[in-house]
Amino acid sequence: MNTNNMLNKDLKLEKKTLASDVQKIPTRNGFGEGLLEAGKKNSDVVALCADLTESTRMHLFAKEFPERFFQIGVAEQNLATVAAGLAVNGKIPFIASYATFSPGRNWEQIRTTISYNNANVKIAGHHAGISVGPDGATHQAIEDIATTRVMANMTVIVPCDAIQAKKATLAAAAVIGPMYLRFSREKTPLITTEETPFTIGKAQVLWEEKKPEVTIFSCGALTHNALLAAQILKNQGIAVEVVNVHTIKPLDEKTILAAVKKSGAVVTVEEHQVLAGLGGAIAELLARTTPMPIEFIGMQNVFGESGDPEALLKKYHMDPESIVRSVQKVLRRK
Repeated sequence: MNTNNMLNKDLKLEKKTLASDVQKIPTRNGFGEGLLEAGKKNSDVVALCADLTESTRMHLFAKEFPERFFQIGVAEQNLATVAAGLAVNGKIPFIASYATFSPGRNWEQIRTTISYNNANVKIAGHHAGISVGPDGATHQAIEDIATTRVMANMTVIVPCDAIQAKKATLAAAAVIGPMYLRFSREKTPLITTEETPFTIGKAQVLWEEKKPEVTIFSCGALTHNALLAAQILKNQGIAVEVVNVHTIKPLDEKTILAAVKKSGAVVTVEEHQVLAGLGGAIAELLARTTPMPIEFIGMQNVFGESGDPEALLKKYHMDPESIVRSVQKVLRRK
């Protein structure tokens, strides 16, 4: 069977999405390219970094526009407040650091100077999730979706691949208001193409079958694992639908509710604590509208550790086989 037949052709997905030799690029690369392009399009775009210019791929912008780049140093609270000041004076600041430090260390400054003022600041949180690997638990941001989506006025986006990361960055520059964008360090498979549509707040159906028994909602790099799980389940005779919820806030309630109406059961997949992230957002929506069985793939109230990224994803049950087991479990609850 051709594994690509099940992919939603309307999205023009990468043809080798499920192949072993699929091209892999870090989503942070997409951010760097998107920021550079945004800077070329709009002279009001400025960039601020906390001494991690190359790691966050902000060095591309800094080289091209040195007069619009500000190296704040290891001072994440200042990073947020300086950006807020620039924003209220008409600039479009992008701030970048590791997600454990921004929006981690400077959460209060983001809340008070950016979100509270509805300042037009774009927060790029890098090295998110346990796939940071050897850097260990202190640098593995697994709470950042929760802490940003709870803020009033804040939009939260988690791109599924490098191509979508570039599009999200460009879209962020064109939308007024505070925004958090989450990026990974490791190379991850390209799922989409340059032609794949991207709209903030619009989820994408990536895998679609007739009469799905379970809907898998995913975000970020683990979306590829969700697609691999869908293929395994297809071979087992279990039909599923995979939806890439790249925008956690505002949630695309219309697409989500249309999907669960067909399936009646849900599995959420994210490289984040299962509490208050994508899974929490989906559960809140379903509790208000259409309660149904739901299982959560992600960090289960634990911290990560140092190790190989793929080994860590398997240990903490975020690999394709673990997603398959969660689908099987939620089916028993229908």
